[in-house]
Amino acid sequence: MYFAALLARTEDGWEASDTELLDNVETLSDLADLAREASPEDDTVLVLIEQEDAWFGVVRIDGEEDPRIYVSDAAAAARSSYGEILLTDELLGREPGDDEPDLDALDLDGTEDGEDEDEDDDDSEAGGTGEAVPHGPVGDAEILDDLGVGVKELKALSADALTEIADSLGASEVLETVR
Repeated sequence: MYFAALLARTEDGWEASDTELLDNVETLSDLADLAREASPEDDTVLVLIEQEDAWFGVVRIDGEEDPRIYVSDAAAAARSSYGEILLTDELLGREPGDDEPDLDALDLDGTEDGEDEDEDDDDSEAGGTGEAVPHGPVGDAEILDDLGVGVKELKALSADALTEIADSLGASEVLETVR
């Protein structure tokens, strides 16, 4: 189960709206454009995405600046269509233009919907050439520092991450209205 919401910071506080990303967004650029439309005053907009109990992502758009991205578990996100939008070559430290993912390295084994996979399978994923997509967090862990969610706190979030982020921002009520 996925959930995605836009939180736009305005003079009056945070405003939230839910979104069906797959209907409107195919690339990170599309996502940034969608976020910018949510805040015509070039205020900060956060795109919060989660796949229940598997991973969450935060994309921050500040005006016309490039999006900043944080993903809690790149390997889990790589197995989802929402995650594919966030996991850019730059974020993963790959050379641009390497559009064809190594499907063997992604280990698409039926756990794409958040089911647990056996711990013993972790070593086989690297395939001897290094992991194509790392397990664990990737991106800008300082993405929410100035908004009250530090690096250590962000990396410690898990199952109810988006609610905890919204609580820290003082936006839990507006997020719950779109949930």
